Amino acid sequence: MARERPKPAQTKKAKPHRGGISKAATLRRGSRITPAENPPQQKRRSRRLQGLDPTQTTLECIRQTKTSKQPREGEASLRPISQEDEAIRDAILAIVKNDYIDCWRKTGTWPSEEPDTDRLRELINEEASPYNNERSQATQEETESSTSRTQKHGAYKNPLILRQMKDSGSFMHDHELGITAESERLCQRLLKEPQPAPQHTLFSDDALFKKTCSRIEGENETRVVRDISQFIVPSAEILADKGAKHLAVLRETTNACWTNSVPFANSRFGPRPQPDFGLGFDRYAFDPERLRKLDPLLGNLMNERTFYTATSQMYFPFLTSGVKCGHDGLEVADRQNAYAQSIVLRGLHSLFKLVGRESELHREINGFSISHNDCEVRIYGHYAVINGNDVKFYRCLISAFSFVPSAEGDQRWKAYNFVKNVYDLWLPEHFERICSVIDMLPDNLEFDVSEQDLAMPNRQPSI
Repeated sequence: MARERPKPAQTKKAKPHRGGISKAATLRRGSRITPAENPPQQKRRSRRLQGLDPTQTTLECIRQTKTSKQPREGEASLRPISQEDEAIRDAILAIVKNDYIDCWRKTGTWPSEEPDTDRLRELINEEASPYNNERSQATQEETESSTSRTQKHGAYKNPLILRQMKDSGSFMHDHELGITAESERLCQRLLKEPQPAPQHTLFSDDALFKKTCSRIEGENETRVVRDISQFIVPSAEILADKGAKHLAVLRETTNACWTNSVPFANSRFGPRPQPDFGLGFDRYAFDPERLRKLDPLLGNLMNERTFYTATSQMYFPFLTSGVKCGHDGLEVADRQNAYAQSIVLRGLHSLFKLVGRESELHREINGFSISHNDCEVRIYGHYAVINGNDVKFYRCLISAFSFVPSAEGDQRWKAYNFVKNVYDLWLPEHFERICSVIDMLPDNLEFDVSEQDLAMPNRQPSI
């Protein structure tokens, strides 16, 4: 009897689950379907993926931000993070996911993933381990001061920085009482006092000035800094080298992170300033006796941060400048400057309070900032409003104008003259007042300069 041949097994077509991905169509992670293989299936798969949880796809995208591809221009790249920072990264991921859920509850929609991905890159890249005092100062400056101009203002693009600043007592507007009458007179004097214009520059000759303004229109930030920033905010150190002896006490930073400053916002991941131009006093502007009195307040500048220093060589900063491209970029520069000036005023208030002279700072301008792009300039004065132990920081607009040729008149040297007048008319008295406060510090001052102490705004050294 002939044996029956076994019938070949029939393959059953997998029925796709409604609203899901069929077993037969399930792909191993990382595999791809080319358009030539199965276009209808690929389209169906794309439509199904749109129904997945956006937080899951976004978080997966964030975890894979570091790829082998070269980053595009203007996109921040991740530095490798150590195992010690894994917990910090995971905590940030959890925060981002919670933000997505909060956004859904409030608006009924999911936020776009790109801004939050960029924000996470910024947090991990710049602040992976901000309070690791075991790192040397040289390592800090190598990693933090080299932050690109594109990366450094990532935190300031996020509107959340305004809320953080307000929560910490810093406001990007005038107080209802404004500045004192004396400060108002000071601003007018700084604007109107004439200064000799430098010769043989891109701004000196009218025809060359017009060509320069036309050439840099729409150019990037680096080009604007190279070609015109020196005529908006002149270098105090160069002026000192040319004979301005009263400016020899100053120290500049150019696109350098203020690694010795304590972040202002009440957040572990609050940014540290990195202005395009910063100006304060050189360490050796103070004689040995004053440095001895300051030492308890400064601690070890190799691995500690204080209210009074921007870097290990620049003390008590007072002027910052931010350069951005386009009109919208000026808002980012304004935020950077306001944040940095809050740190400036906080340090000054802390010093004056040690000797009971903090009332001298009330509603008086004690810091200046300048924001500019390829055609516009904004000049601000920054001041503290003091009510007992409650201290808030505000700014006032001193002047906003366009320096390019126009029918409104020639204003190419307006910012330059203002800054020169700050150097010549305001600075000497400001320096003398700081020195007089240092002279009043007691010899038996005891102060533990630690991050825990500095994070508490009302904590003061004991005598």
